[in-house]
Amino acid sequence: MSANMVSFIGLALGIGAAIAYWNWDAPIAAVVGLILSIAWLIADGLDGMVARATQTASAFGRLLDGICDHGVFILIYVVIATSIGTGEGWALAVVAGAAHVIQSSLYEGERARFHRRVRGDSGDSPPARTGGLLERGYDAISHGIDRVADRFDQALRSSRDPARFGLDYGLRAAPVMKLMALESANMRVLAIFIACLVGNPRLFWWFEIVPLTLLIIATLVWHRRVEADLVHPRAVAPVNT
Repeated sequence: MSANMVSFIGLALGIGAAIAYWNWDAPIAAVVGLILSIAWLIADGLDGMVARATQTASAFGRLLDGICDHGVFILIYVVIATSIGTGEGWALAVVAGAAHVIQSSLYEGERARFHRRVRGDSGDSPPARTGGLLERGYDAISHGIDRVADRFDQALRSSRDPARFGLDYGLRAAPVMKLMALESANMRVLAIFIACLVGNPRLFWWFEIVPLTLLIIATLVWHRRVEADLVHPRAVAPVNT
């Protein structure tokens, strides 16, 4: 089975989850939605593993994976907003959806940057791209902070021992990435389920708009501080005895 086929299977499971959430006020429907969402996330992770194992990774597959990921969430948001049927619900869904796209793109960009650097890779060979309009838009957000982050990559590139420098970076940046992982799809799937289970999916949208937005801002600032401390270590004042 090809990686792209796994992606399409994941998309079908995600569509099933969205259909289940049409009846979000019924606990059994919320449980079914959660189960199908978990199956979708498993497929979403497997497609990349299959692509690497079969050496069939491609720019189109990368784009397809991103579209399936964001597309399922958009569909769930639309289904729930339609079920609620109020202007306020639609407004929250639109704002939360926009916040989701920005937060997730930034998180994926930071995660890819972290794993690349730990290997001592300064990013001289970017992944292949199709160059399409959707992909350029998808990448534009995650690459929006490249000018600031590139200072560390330049230091890694000129380091005498990039592997060692990358490992040192990994040890210091790991706590940042662990906290930033709250921006992952796993957390959102769980949050949607809990909000529907308690009878108010609007709580998830507010969770997306406020706490997750503050989290991505705080962790981005923290990550840049880690980079700056490695590129320009702060001098420690001598202790007078």
